[in-house]
Amino acid sequence: MAVSITQTDLKIAVQDGIITTTQARELWRRWSSNAASPASAAAPPSAGFSFTNTLYYFGGMVAIGAMSLFMTLGWSAFGSWGLLLISVAYLFGCLKVADYLKKQHFTVPAGILATLAIVLVPLIVWCAQHAMGMWADTSDGSFSAYHTRINWRWITLEFATLMAGVVMLWRYRLPFMVMPIAVTIWYMSMDFANFLIEDTKHWDWELMRDVSLVFGLITVGIAIVVDLRSRRATDPEWRQDYAFWLYLFGAIMAWSSLSFRNSGSEWGKAVYCLINVGLVFFGAAIGRRVFTILGAFGVTMYFGYLSHQVFKDSLLFPFALTLLGLGVVALGIWWQKNEARYPIRFRAFRSGF
Repeated sequence: MAVSITQTDLKIAVQDGIITTTQARELWRRWSSNAASPASAAAPPSAGFSFTNTLYYFGGMVAIGAMSLFMTLGWSAFGSWGLLLISVAYLFGCLKVADYLKKQHFTVPAGILATLAIVLVPLIVWCAQHAMGMWADTSDGSFSAYHTRINWRWITLEFATLMAGVVMLWRYRLPFMVMPIAVTIWYMSMDFANFLIEDTKHWDWELMRDVSLVFGLITVGIAIVVDLRSRRATDPEWRQDYAFWLYLFGAIMAWSSLSFRNSGSEWGKAVYCLINVGLVFFGAAIGRRVFTILGAFGVTMYFGYLSHQVFKDSLLFPFALTLLGLGVVALGIWWQKNEARYPIRFRAFRSGF
């Protein structure tokens, strides 16, 4: 597992009395020289963006899509029982290969194979249900509709996927396995709203939006708990970034639902802007860019509303925004110059995440 350490981290360790100034200087010199050595280039690829990992993830997503989004021909060729047996065989085969790859320290492809196993769970549950005639009275009962249509009956598939995903994640401890779990929570938010409506022909947009907001906030809360536990874990396998996908889908669900709320008052729109400003700084504080990016989008949309609606005839508004932007840049410069004066408290807060 690779850990990113900066000179500021060493300064904090010196101030905390963990190491001396000389030790910090020598450690930084050694690590810097090792990073530039040819031996470091021969290290196994991490989960970063590289050509090797691009091949891994591209091939993995094609396989995942083949067993989920594009599962249309298997039903007519094999029937529900035949497809059930094939899916179960695929699942155990993926887990066996994932076991082997993990033992060989190919963690990225191992995570992809284990993720594919989780993706097969809803297909297996659907095959069993279809074989027992549970989807005979509905027109959108094909498995391909699981990814394209909202239906409260999918909740049973989603609960099974969540339970199986948690068990497999505990067994294999590979961060990419969280991706289908996060996607399943997103699907569940829409299908649960459909369940509350109790009328599949009626589309209650406001209820769908509000349910997505609640699920998004819950997902972000789960991500924070997972993030804290991962960062405080002593086992290297549990110190990996398991919260990334939960943060990503949870933040998008919550922010999108919040952004689609139409406020009739200027105060409501101003509060929306302040929430997005808070997201910008919250994302920076915990080191999660998705909050900063979404918050920046929200602030930009609010400023766009002001320029085209409230201050459409004002000559001073663009200048005021320019000064505000330059003021934020100046704040960034000031923080960069003075960050070393306040490293312990801020770093301690951020390291908690």
